[in-house]
Amino acid sequence: MKLTTAVTAAVLMLPLAVPAAPAPGKGAAKAPATEKQEKVDTYHGTEVKDPYQWLESSGDAKVQQWNDAQNAHTRAILDKLPGREGLRQRISELLSWKSPGYGALEDAGGTLFAMKSQPPKQQAFLVVLGSVDDTSKERVLVDPMVVDPSGHTTIDWYVPTLDGKKVAVSLSKNGTESGDVTVYDVATGKALPGEVVPKVNGGTAGGSLAWNAEGTGYFYTRYPRGEERPAADRDFFQQVYFHQLGTPTEKDTYALGKDFPRIAMTELETSHDGQYTSALVANGDGGEFMLYLRGPSKQWTQVSKFEDKVIRARFGHDGALYLVSRKDAPRGKVLRLPLATPTLDKATVLVPEGEASIQGIFPAKSRVYVNEQLGGPSQVRMVDLKGQVLGLVPTLPVSSVGGLVSAGGDDILFVNTSFVQPMAWYRYSAKDNKVTKTALARTSPMDLSDVDVVRTEATSKDGTKVPVTILKKKGTKLDGKNPALLTGYGGFNVSISPGFSALTGLWLEQGGVYAVANLRGGSEFGEKWHAEGSLTKKQNVFDDFYAAAKLLVDQKYTQPKKLAIQGGSNGGLLMGAAVTQHPEMYGAVVARVGIYDMLRVELTPNGQFNITEYGTVKDPEQFKALRAYSPFHNVKDGTQYPSVLFTSGANDPRVDPFHSRKMVARMQEATTSKRPVLLRANAETGHGAGTPLNARIEEEVDVYSFVFNELGMKYRPPAKKVSAPPPQ
Repeated sequence: MKLTTAVTAAVLMLPLAVPAAPAPGKGAAKAPATEKQEKVDTYHGTEVKDPYQWLESSGDAKVQQWNDAQNAHTRAILDKLPGREGLRQRISELLSWKSPGYGALEDAGGTLFAMKSQPPKQQAFLVVLGSVDDTSKERVLVDPMVVDPSGHTTIDWYVPTLDGKKVAVSLSKNGTESGDVTVYDVATGKALPGEVVPKVNGGTAGGSLAWNAEGTGYFYTRYPRGEERPAADRDFFQQVYFHQLGTPTEKDTYALGKDFPRIAMTELETSHDGQYTSALVANGDGGEFMLYLRGPSKQWTQVSKFEDKVIRARFGHDGALYLVSRKDAPRGKVLRLPLATPTLDKATVLVPEGEASIQGIFPAKSRVYVNEQLGGPSQVRMVDLKGQVLGLVPTLPVSSVGGLVSAGGDDILFVNTSFVQPMAWYRYSAKDNKVTKTALARTSPMDLSDVDVVRTEATSKDGTKVPVTILKKKGTKLDGKNPALLTGYGGFNVSISPGFSALTGLWLEQGGVYAVANLRGGSEFGEKWHAEGSLTKKQNVFDDFYAAAKLLVDQKYTQPKKLAIQGGSNGGLLMGAAVTQHPEMYGAVVARVGIYDMLRVELTPNGQFNITEYGTVKDPEQFKALRAYSPFHNVKDGTQYPSVLFTSGANDPRVDPFHSRKMVARMQEATTSKRPVLLRANAETGHGAGTPLNARIEEEVDVYSFVFNELGMKYRPPAKKVSAPPPQ
């Protein structure tokens, strides 16, 4: 889509002067010069210069030459940093820890499926579990490394039939997230011949699938094919089609979606008896949804509209659909809607709005489990089918809980992890109100029992209290001399919840302080919290983050030259805003796959899905807000910027790598400090999904050696390897 409010004029074309890539170690101290071309965009009468707009052309040979020169400059600096090989050994050891991790657990017809990650495997693989208490009985069903030994194919998601005899698997390559669906026979592990449906999943609108009751076909999300729409529209207009097994995909039939928004994203689900299918349709990324239902009549009917603020839907076992609604309840309420009369006026309130923000629901046989969050950590509350509160599921302190799966009747399996405990699956017995750990549990490659987890609050510019979690070794002196690493996200209703990270452990064992800020824009406190950090109020997110950084300095955890910050995607935008608004506050910045040109982001496919979260330059007030914080447009000449490392992936379907290119060029031009501004552009990865293990290790070695060097840290090998003692 072209901007109707912007006029672009090429006033003067300067001669191209992109230097050849320097040899490592030779002439690498100075960044390659970048040509400027005089470009002016006009928005609502405001002229905006854009001298690096030419770097947006990813396929251009001149851009590739510039990219190669920047990568060579980066390599020449990073490859000779002190302590790098020690860090490489430790990071490889931590990320290659052989204790397996299990995720995406699903029960279908009594068969348990899970995604398993186990280094040195480059990608997670799909397994069938005989029991959650005995992993020796599991078998591999689909291994991407067998499909593609290069390690660049990944499983996006999988959906088994209701009887568990077949499973549909979305597979994509090179981080593109463009997933084709193949159907596998669960008994034999073999793919059904001819059963491949192309691009059910995409990097813009995602993808989903729901089987029919018999397992003979499935509804799926379909993007435009062939010449159905112009090339510019092929990542949009997602609709729902039905595929009958044994028939060519060209004969798949339309089901729903001709009237959906251009930026629709649909999640499909089948009821336990297979008689109903739901379609929850998002209006881009801003948090608006509408719900459709298909029942025994075989007709699709609309249950809710965007303004009804229904954000989740799950089928119960009692002939009802359970909904999470934020209508007149910013923190969420749970509704029960009888499937016999599926109109919202027939819904009753099962769980009214409370202090916590309701994130999801899981209906069991005679109770409903409600996943709630309060400022970051999460919990699971239980109510019976009349709404009577039954208490909380016992979980780890300051932890994340989710992934609920039926274990029969009212019993469930759930995953629980904290900052100091690796993820594990637990069984909750409703009758005994007891939790037991299953065999699906990761062990830790290090002992974090001597880590303090401090929950505190920073005060933002407008007085808002912002939760901050601080991790430090017991006995750490608060003398302002500790290296500290702060991260945050703040957007898209995404909350940063507690999670175990071996790399955080690495930071802590090297004497660092680690902090997480739960910023507005997420869903930590419901929709009001999200709304106060989106659209024209996005600046609140950056004020919140600065308040968290200031807290770390004021309370003498660290000092500005010892404070590093990192974030990715929307968190990369956060990094760009942080470094341009308060360059004096940070010693090093790691900005991964971020958005930096807020005036041109909507010209990219996924950028159009972001409009409902960020706003559009077509709206005068939203343009004003975007221009005010857009990192690329707020880099100031003559400023002493701290060290910054930008990362990007050439196949990124969510954030175009041009953002990183333009931001690097502009910052290299403007900074007057001697600190490096570097670009690490990977030609074989995307936004992060599907990145092979080895590629992830290489990136983290670069990141940590960069941060260590810029903060004046010296890597010290740990005295000995110690596994964590069993949890009490």
